[in-house]
Amino acid sequence: MKRLDKLLSGKKILIMGAANKRSIAWGCAQSMLDNGAELIFTYQNERLKKSLNRLVQDEDRLIECDVSSDESIEKAFGQVADRFGKIDGIVHAIAFAKKEELAGDIMNSSREGYALAQNISAYSLIAVAKYGIKILNDPASIVTLTYFGSERAIPNYNVMGVAKAALEANVRYLARDMAKYGVRVNAISAGAVKTLAVTGVKDHGDLLRLSRERTVDGESVTTEQIGGAASFLVSDLSTGVVGDVIYVDKGVHLI
Repeated sequence: MKRLDKLLSGKKILIMGAANKRSIAWGCAQSMLDNGAELIFTYQNERLKKSLNRLVQDEDRLIECDVSSDESIEKAFGQVADRFGKIDGIVHAIAFAKKEELAGDIMNSSREGYALAQNISAYSLIAVAKYGIKILNDPASIVTLTYFGSERAIPNYNVMGVAKAALEANVRYLARDMAKYGVRVNAISAGAVKTLAVTGVKDHGDLLRLSRERTVDGESVTTEQIGGAASFLVSDLSTGVVGDVIYVDKGVHLI
């Protein structure tokens, strides 16, 4: 794929949510590296750090951050500032719901499970933006990852679909309120990709198959293609794109 040469040269981007080489966040990271960006990564815990270490050997670029804790986010962003100074963008690729919440009828969702999905998958973007103000340049960009299940009742997606709808609403409100700091906020609605997150959804094989069949060319979208859109959104070419949800699903949302 032909790329604009060094689109992100001189830019420092924080990637939140890369778990392994199949992660959409890692696809974003690869595209940004190819386009000249300097990257920093967060990880939730030691188990995920070991996985990320297989991809990123420079320990200085790995920073622990649990988005369920304001204290953890604030500490992590302080470490980012101490090590790298101000940065130019954040990729928020974090979502979670208990596996038992991603099957059957949504009426059977637990109050606890519903709240957990909202906290990690939607509210965390607000918390990241809040503490990100101190370490983001003017201009800067925040990009999050969403999915078509925010708009359509995808089988078994349940509480995660509701959380993604909340996430997209958060994007619009944050875009309004972060503008005074020179920070634009947008989302990518990525097509279904076989990631660790997707395998938690019951009958995820059917979801992936249907998504592939509904693309315009019968081939699934790739993490590289999603990463290309993320690179655009953190680049200076996207300064007029604010509070938007950009579909990178090869046309699945058209049908």
